Amino acid sequence: MLKEKVVHAMNGIPVLLLTLAMLVIPIWMIVQAAKSAPDGEKPVGIIMLWVVVWIADLICLAGFFTVAPNMGQVLTLFGKYVGTVVEPGLKWANPFYSKKPVSLRVRNFETSKMKVNDQDGNPIEIAAVVVWKVVDTAEAVFHVDNYENYVHVQSEAAVRNLATAYPYDSHEEHQVSLRGHTATVASHLKTEIQERLSVAGVEVIEARISYLAYAPEIAAAMLRRQQAAAVIAARQKIVEGAVGMVEMALDQLALKKVVDLDGEQKAAMVSNLLVVLCSETTAQPVLNAGTIHQ
Repeated sequence: MLKEKVVHAMNGIPVLLLTLAMLVIPIWMIVQAAKSAPDGEKPVGIIMLWVVVWIADLICLAGFFTVAPNMGQVLTLFGKYVGTVVEPGLKWANPFYSKKPVSLRVRNFETSKMKVNDQDGNPIEIAAVVVWKVVDTAEAVFHVDNYENYVHVQSEAAVRNLATAYPYDSHEEHQVSLRGHTATVASHLKTEIQERLSVAGVEVIEARISYLAYAPEIAAAMLRRQQAAAVIAARQKIVEGAVGMVEMALDQLALKKVVDLDGEQKAAMVSNLLVVLCSETTAQPVLNAGTIHQ
């Protein structure tokens, strides 16, 4: 497999000045040779020599190219990889080299919103943002046909595969879900995309889910399900707190000997406290005008 080979090209400014000079000098020398030639004679040999020099100089002009910061120029000679020039500036190399610019800058894109099934079989819509850059120009140019299109297609394939590996929402305490464990899911997505793109000389810097929702046909049903789960969780917390408060009240009454309650009275007190603490509406107090035993 081809690997990137960094090469150094000649500084183009001195070569440019020399090339421009060589465009003028042959013309001047041809004129001078014609003036100094005897009458009736033409310095054909000298003229042909300088014409060849002038044509060669024109060919040398094809060897100039520029390299912008965070860019690379991949050089090939008749289909053979020569190397990559990454040093910025005006450069000159063999005019027969073919030159292909490759961006080394950090780039990002967002995948299209895709409709897939999660691990539980529920249809969801998902999209992701991928931040990437080329780290090996030889692999990017020669190992894949179009590395930018390759990055987009493989990233979308990885997002689809990720969506099927996790449920949208977790129904168990330690279950990883797309919605509830964003850091874990993002790490998995980055790793999977990197495995797919390593052949193209691309490094994935970051990959995160940018859009996640249930498909429209089940969104309403899933919303009711989430609301029901939230209500159950809230009720559970309320009951746990109410039981603790009732237990504390009975302990304090017994410890401070405020009143002695038998089993039946304790049961009635517990029932009343739980109704007051767990009720959704404000409790209406009822005053007992008689004794506690009536």
